[in-house]
Amino acid sequence: RTHLGLSSTLTMDRGIKRVAEGGPGMTHAVAPYKKSKPTTETHILFGVKNTVGALERGLAIFRACEVDLKHIESKPAVTSTATTDYAFFVTTTANQKAIDQCLEKLKDETSYITVLDENPSTTNPTWFPRSIKELDCFATRVLDAGEDLQSDHPGFTDPTYRERRKYFAKVAIEYKHGTPIPHVHYTAEETATWTTIYNKLKNLYPTHACSQFNKVFPLLEQNCGYGPDNIPQLEGISQFLHSCTGFRLRPVAGLLSSRDFLAGLAFRVFHSTQYIRHPSKPLYTPEPDVCHEVLGHVPLFADRDFAEFSQEIGLASLGASDEDIKRLATCFWFTVEFGLCREGDEVKAFGAGLLSSFGELTYCLSDKPETKPFDPVVTGSTEYPITEYQPVYFVADSFESATKKMREFAGTLDRQLNVRYNPYTESIDTVETAEQLRDLASSIRTDLSVLCDVLDHKAGSKR
Repeated sequence: RTHLGLSSTLTMDRGIKRVAEGGPGMTHAVAPYKKSKPTTETHILFGVKNTVGALERGLAIFRACEVDLKHIESKPAVTSTATTDYAFFVTTTANQKAIDQCLEKLKDETSYITVLDENPSTTNPTWFPRSIKELDCFATRVLDAGEDLQSDHPGFTDPTYRERRKYFAKVAIEYKHGTPIPHVHYTAEETATWTTIYNKLKNLYPTHACSQFNKVFPLLEQNCGYGPDNIPQLEGISQFLHSCTGFRLRPVAGLLSSRDFLAGLAFRVFHSTQYIRHPSKPLYTPEPDVCHEVLGHVPLFADRDFAEFSQEIGLASLGASDEDIKRLATCFWFTVEFGLCREGDEVKAFGAGLLSSFGELTYCLSDKPETKPFDPVVTGSTEYPITEYQPVYFVADSFESATKKMREFAGTLDRQLNVRYNPYTESIDTVETAEQLRDLASSIRTDLSVLCDVLDHKAGSKR
């Protein structure tokens, strides 16, 4: 899976973008960094106009700052402009102080600079994980909820509920990739809350949910313990999803930033809560809970086309600017959370916020809200309420068409880098150097060889 032409979004005017090996971020100033190990490589991508001596002047700055270069490579810029014709990709193991001095001087000779950071401990705000194990870094970066409840939360004054939330937060924070998700023993009261929600929603699914959802839901009952009297465990669900589409679940203590949450989707990882809403209001929750996750989200992550669409949003987010993260998160909101789709002459729900809400699932298919065709450009700039039913919903023709539109939208982002997900190593690769391009071509050639063999076999059998 490859995103070509995807690199960040903050328009650079002779500024410096700091990113985590895969996309840009900050402008006009070098972000503060924690000290890296001496062997950490730093990759720098910068653009210059095709004028006599431009590269020579740039390289002279590296020499003056005593920044030794291990690798130098040039290529035509992704988008040639009045200020940029060529992009140069260099690698160094110099210390951070020398690199920072060099970058400040390079600003006068370049049209943009992108710094690719391999250090997971960086304080760079647009850092993104390169390997699936680095998602562990998000465990303590919860913005809201978790064990710290707001004063208007239904469980704020309930000491027993607050203690349970501390337990669930601890489980999520201590979880590490590659280990089984801990089994949770839900109380009778928690299970009763689940039963109320499960029974109400299941009655609506056959008439209101999309066909892909209704195809998967019985399989979850057969394989993952879904039922009115049992809250299914994340580990069993995760194993099932991985066998279907490669998606996984990992526990999270509460709400993540849009940047961190979407980055998980790039690896086909969905961050899921395990706590359940307060029993005093079983049909209401101020934040995502296990009912929302496993009833609303999980079923469609077992559908290949939907999984592809979800990962597409995640890949587009890697290294993106805050502005584009907001647009991508809004597209996520109006699709994965509150999306509708066409099925013949009918419209059905596929968004998790709808499929886990008895009231809004009925409302969204009535004649009360407005509906519009899904278009990432329009959808991504649409404002939305978070405490009431949506006044407008976007309708996708299909998951395949939505994926195509999202991929085209991602290609319009102002990014200087290309990234792809490597399913074999479960990592994000940049596609910049000749060696990286050869690796990509090799993997494509293998797939094409298999395709050609199958086609030849079928053609031969027909003869």
